Amino acid sequence: MAPVGILDRLKSLYSKHQDEPSLSVHTVILFSVALTLVYVVPFYLSPTTRPSPSLSRDAPSVIRARIRAVSGSCILSSLVVLWLIIDQGNSSFAAAITLLGWWPISIADIARTLLLTAILFIGPLFERGVVEGEWRSWFRGSKLSESLGGWIGWRNYVAGPLTEEIMFRSAIIPLHLLAHVAPKHIVFIAPLYFGIAHIHHFYEFRLTHPDTPAWAALVRSLVQFGYTTIFGWYATFVYLRTGSLPAVILVHSFCNWCGLPRFWGRVEGAEPLGPPMTRGKEDSNGSPIEIEDGQLSIGWTIAYYLLLVFGAVAFARLLWPLTESYHALVSFSSSVSTAATSRGSSFSS
Repeated sequence: MAPVGILDRLKSLYSKHQDEPSLSVHTVILFSVALTLVYVVPFYLSPTTRPSPSLSRDAPSVIRARIRAVSGSCILSSLVVLWLIIDQGNSSFAAAITLLGWWPISIADIARTLLLTAILFIGPLFERGVVEGEWRSWFRGSKLSESLGGWIGWRNYVAGPLTEEIMFRSAIIPLHLLAHVAPKHIVFIAPLYFGIAHIHHFYEFRLTHPDTPAWAALVRSLVQFGYTTIFGWYATFVYLRTGSLPAVILVHSFCNWCGLPRFWGRVEGAEPLGPPMTRGKEDSNGSPIEIEDGQLSIGWTIAYYLLLVFGAVAFARLLWPLTESYHALVSFSSSVSTAATSRGSSFSS
């Protein structure tokens, strides 16, 4: 059960007037759409940020320009939402930064959330770390420095997670809290803006891959919309349960690093795990069957898929316990979100 004691104590502090929604649902929808556009549209306003058939979105100059543009969008959007929380929500500055996930910072909440995410990805971690032999570089930190050494890595693991979580969690979710949208509805509705914000990749992919059939590019974009929305459900749930913006930023970066798990096919080692192997029995021609270097037995693949299933089951069982936090923004036991007003009234002057 979530630690709602602080919420229960705060509820006694707000009046009937303060219990009314500060924003209407229609207003929240309009603001959320506007924030999504503020995030995406600057990518196409300048030649320095706009890709072309001869200039990929992965070009260092485009990445640098986009990071500058989206950073400005996030700062502006955060200030607007901060003002809305204080002005329309009748909250203090302390209550506002709490809803924005900026404070307080709980190392324990961050660690538990990362542990939960690592459990879900235990199969891919096994494949990359053990089967492909990357685990040594994890402890040396060489893989991290290699990943962040280029602009693509910096975008994927730092700037992207940071700006996307600021906009689509820290800015958009508080608006829904001010409208007293039910927590379960926030989890499934708010991330749709996050998924929609990635649809523009269809246009960019078509620019740089003109020979790819349109239907293939569309399928690619729909798949991307699907998994970004699913991740958005998880990130939104974590944000509401912990009130921690740093936690969802680090989880986002971790998921970007892991990528989508393998759901079919055999695992393959990047390098041989031992000396070349031969079978003890002979084939029909009487000659031993050699296994090529790097070829792994089926046991490694079986182990991977068993861990993949184990990770999913363990994740489902630990989802609520490991996201339990004293700093939760809402109580999921209630059908209506009241934490926003309860926190606002507790800090308001």
